[in-house]
Amino acid sequence: MNRMFDYTPEQFELQKKVRTFVKKYIDPIARDVDANGELPMSVLKAWKEEGLACLVAPKEVGGPELDTVTCAMILEELGYADLGTATALGANNLCSYTVLLAGNPEQKKKHFGPLLEGNYGAFALTEPNAGSDAGAVSTTARREGNEYVLNGTKCFITQGGVAATYIVFASTDKCKGAKGLSAFIVERDRPGLSAGKVEDKMGIRASNTVELILENVRIPASHLLGNEGDGMKLAMMSLDSGRLMVAAQAVGVAQRALDECVEYVKGRVDNGKPLSAQQSAAFKLADMATAVEAGRQLVYRGAVLKDAHQPYSKHSAMTKLFCTDMAMQVARDAMEIMGSYGYTKDAYIEKVWRDARILSIYEGTNQVQRVVIAGALLKGTGH
Repeated sequence: MNRMFDYTPEQFELQKKVRTFVKKYIDPIARDVDANGELPMSVLKAWKEEGLACLVAPKEVGGPELDTVTCAMILEELGYADLGTATALGANNLCSYTVLLAGNPEQKKKHFGPLLEGNYGAFALTEPNAGSDAGAVSTTARREGNEYVLNGTKCFITQGGVAATYIVFASTDKCKGAKGLSAFIVERDRPGLSAGKVEDKMGIRASNTVELILENVRIPASHLLGNEGDGMKLAMMSLDSGRLMVAAQAVGVAQRALDECVEYVKGRVDNGKPLSAQQSAAFKLADMATAVEAGRQLVYRGAVLKDAHQPYSKHSAMTKLFCTDMAMQVARDAMEIMGSYGYTKDAYIEKVWRDARILSIYEGTNQVQRVVIAGALLKGTGH
């Protein structure tokens, strides 16, 4: 696979390891999980046994501390196999990255533990009236002595019904709007914390998506990440990183759609001629392959920027925008080429197409990405 750089021998070995895992644990159940909407915990446990339950956890707490390039490689492989499973397993990265950014040594030691032991983490930012506008968060955190008391409702929380650890964003000062947002670590067993409605989704059905309810949830003041008012900054920094991972998954989805379509075209005869001999199909495949590789280069360029500690916020938004739109288009083109068969449940492309639709919506809609990109351009930061 040609890139502006190549994987290290260690990354190639890890890629083989992930592909072996996929063949053993994900491929055999992908269709069943899509039908019943529940990913067995045994998959996460097996992922944990591979040492991959929390990719960014630092070595000092027993984690693998993988760089962004390696994380992107893993998420691309998982996205290729099943985007729902990739979303479920990838939820730990978004949750844990916030702790990595702002957690003190004691917080990291205590709260990376459950994730490394094979439990899910969840990132609880979105609310019924605060989706793209994170500053409109209405969940509150009131300081009472050595505790905070949290009240509010979150929605569309990935792995929210099965997580052991939550990063919850709540307002500690409503008068300050977005600048009054703070981030907290909340454990699953806290009284008053519960999962509400479980969403019955069109795609990514292996992932658990729920409403999260906080009713007078008391947590120690030591569970505040950073300082009061740091929440918006931490959310945006976490999402910058998360958008690269979503884009990597999108590349995996697009590659799967392309591969499914190529195999169909190779074996299809239309009007007495192999479909592969018809330029209308062949040229479309060429365009699809070019788009997939362009997206891949954007992902790994962004990963290199992040690992080099260079500004990458604008690039992350551009990558998420391009790759997710590209994945939806490639899946759609594949279904068009495959015709009526592609629309049936017998064709895996039908599932790929349903899964792909979420990509432009979660972790910041593509309209939000355009706002980020345009803002950077017009401010002249270029970042």
